Amino acid sequence: MTTSTPIRVFQVATGNLGTEMIGRIRSHPDLELVGLHCYTAEKIGRDVGEIVGLEPIGVIATGSVDEIIAARPDVLTFHGVFPDEGLYVAVLEAGIDVVTTADWITGFHRDTNHPHASGRKVSEVIADACRQGGSTFYGTGMNPGACQIIGVVQSMDVADIENVTVTESVDVSCHHSVDTWKAVGYGRPVDDPSIPESLRKYTEVFADSVYLMADCFDLELDEVAFSYELGACTKDIDLGWYTLPQGSLGGSYIKYQGMIDGVARVESHLEWQMTPYTDPSWDIKGCYITHITGDPSVYSKHMIFPKAGVDLSNPDSFASIGMTVTGLPALNSIRSVVAAPPGILTSADLPLRGFAGRFKL
Repeated sequence: MTTSTPIRVFQVATGNLGTEMIGRIRSHPDLELVGLHCYTAEKIGRDVGEIVGLEPIGVIATGSVDEIIAARPDVLTFHGVFPDEGLYVAVLEAGIDVVTTADWITGFHRDTNHPHASGRKVSEVIADACRQGGSTFYGTGMNPGACQIIGVVQSMDVADIENVTVTESVDVSCHHSVDTWKAVGYGRPVDDPSIPESLRKYTEVFADSVYLMADCFDLELDEVAFSYELGACTKDIDLGWYTLPQGSLGGSYIKYQGMIDGVARVESHLEWQMTPYTDPSWDIKGCYITHITGDPSVYSKHMIFPKAGVDLSNPDSFASIGMTVTGLPALNSIRSVVAAPPGILTSADLPLRGFAGRFKL
């Protein structure tokens, strides 16, 4: 497939991320949007542009997997909050590649926390579907995904590495996904005994990201340890789209640490703040941080700014940046994923060009 041949893309979902990605696909030189799969009945049968607030584009939203397969896209992009493994299997068996931003990196998290109805490991089911269809499956995003690759790449000139830690230090109030924050316990009383397990279960894809880094560094981990600190809201918070009563969870610091002989070697940290009014609170940097201890050591901030003219006083503009950096690692990987051999890929399997953005010429 030459670079001049557009890749036919069928997208799933138009939540916050999916809505942003419709516009990004349409302006991406490699890609051609040929379909949209929706789960909401009132969206089915409508023009995709109308659904996401653009002019009509001549693509009509559908609601069945059979319609995805009948369209014969090269790749399916999945931007739902949570995976749809039945859909994945059906399209992979039909020979259609899948690129997803829904919490899949190695399969560890899905296998551990979300057993397949068949009793088999989810990763085995997906791998079998890839073999049957000769198709490829890849999960990424900003974090987990690009954040860890940035950390790996920045170690290229470091000898005698002792530790690599990547940290997401962000205000998450712009991520308007009620289901996500309910799942991890935000808004529940901070002493609710169910919160630690909710945090672990619904963030353990970040353990996948630790295993990804360990794979790149050729490390055999004994375990990935989970720990956390919780920040309680010091007053009632109303974000307009989500409410956080006083005393409820409004911030957290989570660590996933890859351990060898009792020593943390590769780590993913999540410094999340829904509001600054928590106790304890953290010094949110608004960026992704790589800290490598070795000879020499490295401390680097991956800072993201809006393009010129964007008004960040508009919450929608701020949220758009977050959705863009989550979805573009998936879109920019598509040509390399389509060219890859069948099977489950991680970022360790992609060539450097699989992470490259595109120039506007």
